[in-house]
Amino acid sequence: MERVYTFAPNIGLGSQGGLILVYLGGSMGVNIWLLKGFVDSIPAELDEAAKIDGASPVQTYWLIFLPLATPVLAVVCLLSFIGTFNEFILARLFLVEMEGRTIAVGLQQFIGGQYASNWGPFAAGSILASIPIVIIFLSLQRFIVNGLTAGSVKG
Repeated sequence: MERVYTFAPNIGLGSQGGLILVYLGGSMGVNIWLLKGFVDSIPAELDEAAKIDGASPVQTYWLIFLPLATPVLAVVCLLSFIGTFNEFILARLFLVEMEGRTIAVGLQQFIGGQYASNWGPFAAGSILASIPIVIIFLSLQRFIVNGLTAGSVKG
């Protein structure tokens, strides 16, 4: 771990922008897999019908594909947000500056040293940190079941 810590700031990974690039690389595989499973379940006849009706490829995308893809896009956004919001190890390794650290790393400061633990402030901070996830989950709740099962259709 020490080698990653010394190597990362030299290539620009010691900032929040570098951490975002690491998160994108880590979550891109799962997100593409979910989207591909969904796109494979869309019948090709929809695209052909749009061509027969005279729709351009851009119109087909905006008027047919995007409304159908709303549930799976909501799930991808929700899973990406939760994954990066709760991630601790990479943020602890890469972010050296105190003001740029994430909420999970900031909550770790409450635990303190080996014999000093502030569990009350840590628990209160954890509850406050979970509020954005709960709000986003409740607002996207209607899309979650449809989006997770959309890519699982056998064909």
